[in-house]
Amino acid sequence: MTTQQLIEQIKIKKSFLCVGLDVDLDKIPTHFLEQEDPIFEFNKAIIDATHDLAVAYKPNTAFFEAYGIKGWISLQKTINYINENYPAIFTIADAKRGDIGNTSSMYAKAFFEDLNFDSITVAPYMGKDSVEPFLAFEDKHTIMLALTSNEGAFDFQTLDVDGKELYKRVLEISKTWKNSENLMYVVGATKAEYFTEIRKIVPDSFLLVPGVGAQGGSLSEVCKYGMNDNVGLLINSSRGIIYASKEADFAEKARAEALKMQQEMAAILQSK
Repeated sequence: MTTQQLIEQIKIKKSFLCVGLDVDLDKIPTHFLEQEDPIFEFNKAIIDATHDLAVAYKPNTAFFEAYGIKGWISLQKTINYINENYPAIFTIADAKRGDIGNTSSMYAKAFFEDLNFDSITVAPYMGKDSVEPFLAFEDKHTIMLALTSNEGAFDFQTLDVDGKELYKRVLEISKTWKNSENLMYVVGATKAEYFTEIRKIVPDSFLLVPGVGAQGGSLSEVCKYGMNDNVGLLINSSRGIIYASKEADFAEKARAEALKMQQEMAAILQSK
């Protein structure tokens, strides 16, 4: 998917909502546990209930890999279902990969070619040659960790390095890499005060923003400081939507939560 196609979906749906598919078998309605593939069936119900409100889905691969081969099959069925039934929706493999060049190349082939995701999250700690293999794929996007929403983000990401925070250096250096136009960045919603500085470095890039809702991030604050002329934001919500109910009405409740976010987003877009 091209960036322009993503932008068009945002305009059509008046939404920049990304739904995170972090499926924990202990948290889904118990009737799914009787099915052959409870993870996929739960995802399918969530997707069907929210597809007109979301522009992206983000399966977190850890929640699939934890169940071994069965979990990987569930992941493949989930991405296939989205691509076959809702092909205009942007897909994110939240895998946080990143390794030496030949290993990253294989990760990229796994998620971009075999599974056919539109994008993947990567960790940049090993530098250019660990990220550029992902960037080599046409119309695929690499979403690099920049400033995350977890408490430990302050251990390294905001450290002063010769008068500048490390995350800023990561952003600046990444712009020099080959095919850097295919980069997006993860920036946590709980760090809303940092968005102004981030936009000075990457004014045109899309930012994937976790942390709105359950983690306490503010949608309005993120939009105030982080939105650009093409919106440039994908706001992720996982637990707040998919676990809105553990009862038989779980899909309806998930849709209701997604609709609340979409309506707030539509109002923000209207005011711009």
